[in-house]
Amino acid sequence: MGAITASVIAIVGVVLGWIAIEIACKPCLEQGRQAIDRSLNPDYDPDDDGSVSADISAPLNPPALNNTAGDLEAEDPKSASAIAASSHSDAIRAV
Repeated sequence: MGAITASVIAIVGVVLGWIAIEIACKPCLEQGRQAIDRSLNPDYDPDDDGSVSADISAPLNPPALNNTAGDLEAEDPKSASAIAASSHSDAIRAV
């Protein structure tokens, strides 16, 4: 009787664990299942899919992320030169 009880408890634990994973990872699992369904569909042509190019929102020429001394000249010249000097790496200053 103890073996049956242990096996029922183990099976219930596995089922509850599976349900917890399904609930916790629902968005990721849905996207994965949709991708699998698309790849297994013989009528699916990725070249005809217009939604992929509509989702791309990255700019082709992103703005520069670092400030140069030329960008900072409109501010205080002393702080601009200090920031420009600190933006160089130690290897360049050593040369």
